[in-house]
Amino acid sequence: MWYILKKEVNGFFDSLIAYVVIAVFLTGTGLLVWVFPETSILSYGYADLYTFFGMTPYVFLFLIPAITMRSFAEEKKGGTMELLMTQPVTDWQIIMGKFLASWLIVIVALLPTLIYYLSVYQLGSPAGNLDSAGIAGAYIGLILLGGVFTAIGTLASAITENQVIAFILAVFICFIFFSGFASLAALDAWGSAAYWIEQFGILYHYNALSRGLVDSRNVVYLLSLTALMLLITHLILNSRRW
Repeated sequence: MWYILKKEVNGFFDSLIAYVVIAVFLTGTGLLVWVFPETSILSYGYADLYTFFGMTPYVFLFLIPAITMRSFAEEKKGGTMELLMTQPVTDWQIIMGKFLASWLIVIVALLPTLIYYLSVYQLGSPAGNLDSAGIAGAYIGLILLGGVFTAIGTLASAITENQVIAFILAVFICFIFFSGFASLAALDAWGSAAYWIEQFGILYHYNALSRGLVDSRNVVYLLSLTALMLLITHLILNSRRW
């Protein structure tokens, strides 16, 4: 697994993919947090990172599928998938190596955003008037969300050899799980069942984490959904061995 992880990470940084993804992510979130008047902290007037944690998931919806779309699709397209499957590694080692490599790129992209925290920390009145513990909890939620989206993107890439289709499929599935259930629950037809339908979606659990409330139920939900997507990926790869 570690060989595959290292190989994937080196593949990202040997090409322009990792650099472009990180640059696009930082540019997009930077504009949303500091420049655009509708979402800018400077216009908002309060020293917090609510805008960042509220908008980043929507950037992730497109950013992470762009990272994961090559995971298995490129192997299939290049004819190296069969060679990879004959190596002395298990399907789980292949999946986890590719998944962890993509998730690591997402985490690396998040690290420079700590500058936002330091900036807002100084902007507080007085300096440091900021809920640091809450922001730490929100970062945990964002990392876990990145893991879910990465697992979904890995699954989409295992389904097809076309990277464009893998990207579109991943965006669609991520969107359905992130806000689709919340939108469905908003319909008047469900009555009291709407509350339970909403909890099937990621948005309900992520919103709790983004407020700094690190509840074990929300963490378990995101980790379980990640594991489910990886399990389906394993079933798909295992079925193609026969």
